[in-house]
Amino acid sequence: MEQASAAAVVDARGVVTGWSDGARRLTGYPAEEAVGRAARELLAEDPPPGAVSRLAGTAVLRHRDGSAVALPLTACPLLGADGTPGGYVITVSAPPGWAEQAFQQASLSMSVFDARQRYLRVNREACQVMGLPEEALVGRYFPDTADDSEYSRRFLQNLRRVAETGESLHFEAYTHGPAEDRDHAWNIEMWPVRDGSGEPVGTALAAFDSSDQHWARQRLAVLDEAASAIGTTLDVVRTAEELVGLLIPRFADFASVDLLDWVLGADEPIAVPAEDIELRRVAHGTAVEGFPKPSVHLGDSDVYPPYSAPARALREGRAVLTGPGDPDFDRWMRVRNAQAPRNRRYRESVRSTLAVPLRARGTTMGVAVMVRAAPLDPYGAQDVVLAEELASRAAVCVDNARRFARERSTALALQHSLLPRGLPGQAAVEVAHRYLPSRSAAGIGGDWFDVIPLSGCRVALVVGDVVGHGIPSSATMGRLCTAVRTLADVDLPPDELLTHLDDLVTHLVAAGEDGEEIAELGATCLYAVYDPVTRRLDVAGAGHPAPALVLPDGTARLIPLSAGPPLGVGCLPFEATALELPEGSVVALYTDGLVDGRDRDVDHATDELCRALTAPAASLDALCDTVLKAVMPEEPGDDVALLLARTRALGEDRVATWDVPPDPGHVAATRQAAMERLAAWGLDEIAFVTELVVSELVTNAIRYGEPPIRLRLIRDRTLICEVSDASSTSPHLRRAHAYDEGGRGLLLVAQLTQRWGSRQTGGGKTIWAEQALPQT
Repeated sequence: MEQASAAAVVDARGVVTGWSDGARRLTGYPAEEAVGRAARELLAEDPPPGAVSRLAGTAVLRHRDGSAVALPLTACPLLGADGTPGGYVITVSAPPGWAEQAFQQASLSMSVFDARQRYLRVNREACQVMGLPEEALVGRYFPDTADDSEYSRRFLQNLRRVAETGESLHFEAYTHGPAEDRDHAWNIEMWPVRDGSGEPVGTALAAFDSSDQHWARQRLAVLDEAASAIGTTLDVVRTAEELVGLLIPRFADFASVDLLDWVLGADEPIAVPAEDIELRRVAHGTAVEGFPKPSVHLGDSDVYPPYSAPARALREGRAVLTGPGDPDFDRWMRVRNAQAPRNRRYRESVRSTLAVPLRARGTTMGVAVMVRAAPLDPYGAQDVVLAEELASRAAVCVDNARRFARERSTALALQHSLLPRGLPGQAAVEVAHRYLPSRSAAGIGGDWFDVIPLSGCRVALVVGDVVGHGIPSSATMGRLCTAVRTLADVDLPPDELLTHLDDLVTHLVAAGEDGEEIAELGATCLYAVYDPVTRRLDVAGAGHPAPALVLPDGTARLIPLSAGPPLGVGCLPFEATALELPEGSVVALYTDGLVDGRDRDVDHATDELCRALTAPAASLDALCDTVLKAVMPEEPGDDVALLLARTRALGEDRVATWDVPPDPGHVAATRQAAMERLAAWGLDEIAFVTELVVSELVTNAIRYGEPPIRLRLIRDRTLICEVSDASSTSPHLRRAHAYDEGGRGLLLVAQLTQRWGSRQTGGGKTIWAEQALPQT
């Protein structure tokens, strides 16, 4: 403010005739000491050449305290009546030179427009952005100096808005100027320029290049998004796609992920080769669709030479930043141009390439490649840090997915080896089944099913579900499946079999390490036995969903069943339900994955199951598919096992029964009756062996058993001979000595028949033996 009010008047002789208070404050001379003195006496130095003729320049004045004061001075002539200067008014104000220098040297791009959006002033930074000198811009309409882009139209709209409303405006843009070949982030402030009356007469603006801050925010945003966008599934390829999707277009024009082949399989990790490296492309993307066209198609493999960026990154275990001018990069591009010349134009525009290895838990699995082409800036040190962070996160997710896939594959192979591959032949039921392993992140569950032929043409139907997922559940499922087959071979009733199975699970828990919880080995099971002779179904459950039943008349319902406790709880009884089924009934056994799920009503799902079972179907196999399509959730969170059994019945013409008096004298008559039935069946060829078997089993029942005694012959796929009595004592083989008179009967039966055995019944026991039918 002192400079703004400093003024002096000098006459034509160079004598000071006027002196302002501002001049006193600047020089220290009061008016009485300055007025009347020659102006030259106040100078510490001669004026610079040309300053006098220009009436402007910087003069060095002598302060009253003896110091020198450099001041920008401007002289304004005082003209007389004849037009000649009679003196000069010399002023010191905020120097135009200083203001001009501040305007021109500002690091911001600054411009002034009139009310019609024509340039009035432009500083050096703005000239550099526009690519034109100030004299080429002043007076020109803004659209005439810029390209016809969305940004330019928006910029002009904002200029008009400020001029019309008189209100300041702030906005951000990401673009490049006419003279620039790369994009910048701009923070732009526009404000009105007002005249003395306060009316807007123009618009001034200042644009700050905030590219560094912009990219820093972008890097933080990418890292924040990566936490939720990468690794949403336990799928290797999907994880790679998510990484590429995150990089494009904010971080790269082109990005790709290539993996070593072993990562996509079940093999153990292998060392990175020292020379050429073969990688398989699993994901890639471009900012502009179709440009460039990837040289390697998805799923294909490619060999990278040792000097290429991907091979160097894998071999050195660090990010490799390279670009034009690097001999290795130029050599790699020449090879690529020869292999895929269609992308030559894109490769010539590449600014830099960044290859980052995918490493997790000390294992290198592949490489992510990022490319930036003009007009984007080349990658810098901060970009390398960001890329390494993203690659590290993606690598952990890829490794998790790889480990999950490997465990899933192992569990699935184990489970398939334990499940029945081909159901055994039997005449009791027609069966069809489906097993669908879970695709959830929890892994494969422990669901299983089985169809076990029993003695007397009966069949056991089993479904079960082990709590948990993965290899431990599959292993536990194998134990239980084997145990059920073993107990079924003993021919235990369903409720007794589940009691023994419950004891087994309890013992497994007790033998577990570190106090393993029962829930970790808990399981549910449904065990049913169907007899085609009596058409009776006996079923018991251990915490398992009740089976569904479809009668020949088309009605469907759940079988009323006491659910029972899950296996492993112990100390609670199991109850069996018995019912007689018409021939042609369909029994559906299933695991809870079919009807249960998140936000799903189980009762509604079981109603859907019953409706689906009544749908017309060409076969039992087709009915399985119909049920799964109608009932199974779109994304089941658990394994699904479904076993359908259509009952058959053995008619009276295939079964013969005799009550045997407990008298050895009736053995011959019983034997004769059996031979007559075999003759009626046309089985004379095996009559001799059958006669021996009937004679031995009936004689043993009379001698060692208790009445009532009954003989039954069943003609099915084999000839079955059964002798029942009221004694619960089971027979056993023994070795007879040379002079023993007995003890050889059961040994003879075992040698002459395919198999034999005994089972406990509600009224005693049954001894049975099977013979093969003659070849026809």
